[in-house]
Order: sequence, then C-alpha cells, then structure tokens
Amino acid sequence: MTYAHPETNDTTAQDEPPRNALIVANPAAGTTRTELVEEVVETCRERLGRTTVHVTTCRGDATGTVREALRGKGQEEAPDLVVAVGGDGTVHEVVEGMVPGRRPATAALAIVPAGTGNSGYRMLWGDRPWRESLRAVLGGPAGSARKRHLDLAALAETGGLVFLGACSGVIAQALETARGIPLTGRPRYERAFARTAASFTPYPGRVTVDGVLLHEGDTVLANIGGGRFRGGQYLVLPHSLPDDGLLDICVIGAEVHPREVPGLTLTGGHLDRPGVAYSRGRRITVERLDGAPLCFEYDGELQRGDWRTMTLDVLPGMIPAWGPQSEERTAAA
Repeated sequence: MTYAHPETNDTTAQDEPPRNALIVANPAAGTTRTELVEEVVETCRERLGRTTVHVTTCRGDATGTVREALRGKGQEEAPDLVVAVGGDGTVHEVVEGMVPGRRPATAALAIVPAGTGNSGYRMLWGDRPWRESLRAVLGGPAGSARKRHLDLAALAETGGLVFLGACSGVIAQALETARGIPLTGRPRYERAFARTAASFTPYPGRVTVDGVLLHEGDTVLANIGGGRFRGGQYLVLPHSLPDDGLLDICVIGAEVHPREVPGLTLTGGHLDRPGVAYSRGRRITVERLDGAPLCFEYDGELQRGDWRTMTLDVLPGMIPAWGPQSEERTAAA
C-alpha cells in the first residue's frame, strides 16, 4: 500500500539555537537515573545561558511546572526550550503544560528518552543516541537539527490533548493486561500484547474520516495519531507525518486474526493484508455499535468511562519540537 502526502510545514531556514532551558525529569520513568539527569543538566549548562531543573514528584506535576515556567516571573526570562527527560507519559504531561488554552507553544520541545516505549523520541529522532540529538539541539553543527511544528489532537469526549495517538481494541486492552504482568520495560508490554491478542474478540465498530465511512464491521483495532510507533516498536502508522496538519488512521478488521497483529505491526506488514484500511483526515470518529463501552487509550493511558465513541480533531502545528534536519524514516515506511 502506498500513500501520497500533502506538503508539511517543513522549512529549510536555519533555526536559532535555544538560550534558556527548563529540564523536567521524571524519576519514576522506566530508565531514569540520577546519573542520566545529571548528564543532561551538565550538557545543557555547558551550552546555554540559563538552565533550570525540575524533578517531578507526582502525576500532573510536569504540566503545572511547565505552564508556570512559560508564564515567566518578573524579570526572569521564560525558557525557549523544554527538555522532557522520561517516557511517553512524561512527554504527554510536558506537552499539556506547553499549550495552555490550546494556544501554540512559545517554547520548543526536546526529548531525552528515559521510559519504556519512548515512541515520541523515536518519532522525531529514530534510533539516534540521545546524547547526539541533544547536542545537535543545543547548537551542534549547522543544519544538524531543526524545529518541526507538530500537530496535536483533541479528544472531543473529554477535552484531552493527544500527542502520540489514540487506539481502541487490542492495543488498548493490552494496557489492562500489562497491570498483571511482573515485568518491566518493553518485555512487559510485549508479553501483554501477545497475551491479549491470543484471546481478543473483535468488537462491532464503525470508523468515519471527515464524515466519510472508512470501516464498519468487526474491529481488532483502530489507531489514530501523528506518531508512527506505539509501544516504542510497533509500526502501526508507517506513513504518518507528525506535522502535516492531518491525523492518520489505521483500522484492522477481523479478516486479520488478533494474534497476528503484534508480529505484523513490528514491520508495518499489516498494511498489505485484506481487512486493513488506512486513511487520514482532520476529524476521525471511532464507534462501538453494540452498546458496550469502547475500550480505548491515548498516549499510553487507558481511559476509564462509559463512552461509546472516540472522536479526535486535529490541532495543527501546536508544538515546536527539535528533530534532525533530514527526517528519520524506517525501512517499512
């Protein structure tokens, strides 16, 4: 399956390097260590005029800290760079703090991956080491890094902001399964995904894109987003660009057995299978048609509620984020 893309908001102009950073580090993230945070701080302080550090203490702390810092205090200059040190959950909270009132962010985002999946970092930098990417952001060789203005999505049912993506079906259900698996990191989610897929029953669903029917029938998953990866390694949306002003959607129907999905999505091989639909648009709605609640997640957080629908609207160009000058792509894309 091939898919043409519209123009993105890419620019070839040289971006000014940052001057003033706020580092937000989550000590509870999967691979965050004191030594890692200290190295990030030292790297920033060597290259920037001012660096402030905040270590989070509870859920939601990153959002409030970033929001307050970007307001500025008296003569204190607001940061023009926010460095998120943690996993995808930490990045989600930082992003929420960067866009109060759904206004485009005034600072740029950089990510130091220290979680289990790190899909947000991989979306921008692929498999490059974080030390290399951070030094490029902080004023590396000319042309080694650039800002991209990333799209977000708004979940109509709750008002929540979505950075990486949202999914119903087997991927969402795997998050529930993972709670009972005594492992950490990617192995925990790998086992949960495989175990869930082996016994998953497709649900009766319908998906519309900008009001046009894309899929109706038994559904294994419906994944929406800007990020190509989920769980750090599952290439569910191989054609997605995070800054094209559109949301990508992939629906896997019951023609594909759920237990095949983990293996197929590691390479993007699911796109060639019957029963798989792929599209993109500005408003995407996923429905469950039998009256039961829709099991769905966004940015790795399973949503609790009695919703039968999940509607996402794109918010174009909300987050300036540092990435490589030439976009990282995978072979499957």
